Amino acid sequence: MHRFTNTALAAAVLAAGALALSACGRDSADLVQGKTLFVNRCGACHTLARANTKGTQGPNLDDAFSAARADGMTSKTVEGVVKHQIGYPRRGSIMPAKLVKGNSALDVAAYVGHAAGVPGKDTGELATAGQAKTSAKPAVAKNGKLTIPAVDGTAFQFTKATAPAGKVTFDMPNKSSIGHNIALKNVSNAAGKVVPQGQTSTFTATLKPGKYTFFCEVPGHEQAGMKGTLTVK
Repeated sequence: MHRFTNTALAAAVLAAGALALSACGRDSADLVQGKTLFVNRCGACHTLARANTKGTQGPNLDDAFSAARADGMTSKTVEGVVKHQIGYPRRGSIMPAKLVKGNSALDVAAYVGHAAGVPGKDTGELATAGQAKTSAKPAVAKNGKLTIPAVDGTAFQFTKATAPAGKVTFDMPNKSSIGHNIALKNVSNAAGKVVPQGQTSTFTATLKPGKYTFFCEVPGHEQAGMKGTLTVK
């Protein structure tokens, strides 16, 4: 989803017709599934207030569509524009073509059509869709190892952690559908590799007492909220 211009928005109205044709065989889009997929696959790059995503790599979707809505663009037209962009991103865009496909693409496009540039908050089942399964408890180092999994969306399972001073091994099992790593700010050689779902990002560091920030180094992920505080005692 590259940065939209007024001209591109007007031209892409034709995509709404394509969306209607591609939706044959299903009565309606699943907005709950669409929001969940958007948060997990798109939120690291795009800001969308109703989805509570704050990505900075791609366009802010509220900004992209708010003026067009004020000029009369309907949610269905926004849906068609987004569906077209999912299938055919601008050449040179960091967004891969068909990041989501088939009914999943229809669901994501329908949710963005529902939410982008629309003030307020989602309600009912839609309000909690896509929320990361995080814990309010801190991760605690055991036998010199601190395990902080990445979960769906751009989030760690824990936003707080504690460890004793000395050598600590950090393990980040990636349970998310997108690539992540774990690293410490302002500590030399304290970063694991970016790994896909099912693999573990890991590194070992020798730490003095104090507070540290752990975060994901993938561009846009920290800004989207993928970070936490480590207390070393």
